[in-house]
Amino acid sequence: MAPMSSIERWWPEVLGDPATAGSQDGMRYAFFPDKRLLLIEEDGKVKTFDSSRHRISGVSQVNRESRSLAFASQHGPVRVEDLKRLS
Repeated sequence: MAPMSSIERWWPEVLGDPATAGSQDGMRYAFFPDKRLLLIEEDGKVKTFDSSRHRISGVSQVNRESRSLAFASQHGPVRVEDLKRLS
């Protein structure tokens, strides 16, 4: 059995390794709990969000029409629209 390939690093190296990262429908995400940051890359542009009290564990839902993501957290699903955008 071949080893699993590592995820391509598309986030700034200064952030280190994310606790979770993945992709869904052409969008990529990476969560950095120590920095309380969620990064989402779409069409070559990276958006940064303050994850606040949420510890993101993965994608929980995708609205394909609006290309909106929701993530699983210890408080239940959290929509990207409910997080403060930093950049």
